Amino acid sequence: MSRLPDVEAEITLLSAEEGGRHSPVFSGYRPAHKVRENYLTTGVHTYSNVEQVLPGQTVRGTITFITPEAYPHCLWEGREIDVQEGGRVVGRARITKILNPLLEKCS
Repeated sequence: MSRLPDVEAEITLLSAEEGGRHSPVFSGYRPAHKVRENYLTTGVHTYSNVEQVLPGQTVRGTITFITPEAYPHCLWEGREIDVQEGGRVVGRARITKILNPLLEKCS
């Protein structure tokens, strides 16, 4: 994906005991994200200052969504969104900065 990231976030992978993954992920990981109550979209993760993210770990990074124009104005700083593999929640992303103004919720 050659676009700029849409958001910066603190990304937490759930531990295996919490129902999350059993193995680490790397930058380029493409899980689904629940950006609206009824809408999942794929996004590419890029992690800051780490090579891999272990289950149970929280890191800072960016997410580049594949079609942000399909769900405008749905995010705000501090919002937490589910990170999913299929229907299974494997983590959470807390939005720390909106980089794509199309996604920023209007007040």
